Amino acid sequence: MTMVESRPPVAPGEPAPEFTLPAVDRPETVSLTDYRGQRPLFLALFIGLWCPFCRRSIAQMGATESRLKAVGVDTLGVVATTPENARLYFKFRPTKVPLACDPELTTHRAYGLPKPAPTPEFMKTLETTRINPDGVFPQALPIMEAAVTLSKADGYVENSTDKAEMDRQWPQLKGQFLIDRDGIVRWANVECATEGPAGVGKFPSVDEILTAARALS
Repeated sequence: MTMVESRPPVAPGEPAPEFTLPAVDRPETVSLTDYRGQRPLFLALFIGLWCPFCRRSIAQMGATESRLKAVGVDTLGVVATTPENARLYFKFRPTKVPLACDPELTTHRAYGLPKPAPTPEFMKTLETTRINPDGVFPQALPIMEAAVTLSKADGYVENSTDKAEMDRQWPQLKGQFLIDRDGIVRWANVECATEGPAGVGKFPSVDEILTAARALS
């Protein structure tokens, strides 16, 4: 895949880029500084709520959050939508995961998350690559069909904000980072980095995240 990126993804051993973003659950901001010197942070960067893989991963993080807290690690998800859109969605689908909003993807760029160029070759790859993230389907499906199938299963109906954000964001990739209390990245996972397009929609397993988190202590 041809990538559009401002810098390579932040790697273990590098300082985590600072950020200050609107919180979803309260009319305040959340920043990396809030965690510095306090507790390590599991940071997950998503795209907009139009992305069914992101919605599923946020739900999965709800189960992971308490287990991370038990080993001394806080959790924060960053969703690339407006605070108003996020608050409307999570009003009806509440989550225990602390969330912040970044509709312009500034954090994604700061952390070097790639955005594939939608070349004819890339579009053909989307048509031919089959995925089955977390084994949710009876059999693997083409990437775009998998996304549509998940949205139908969720009963999700896009609104005008979703449509505008999808047009602006797609096909931005996602990533997760474990940051120690001194602000240094100690573990990183970038979507498609190891599997190419076959990794679309995959989120690290609970065991993988917890193993990396325990290594921080």
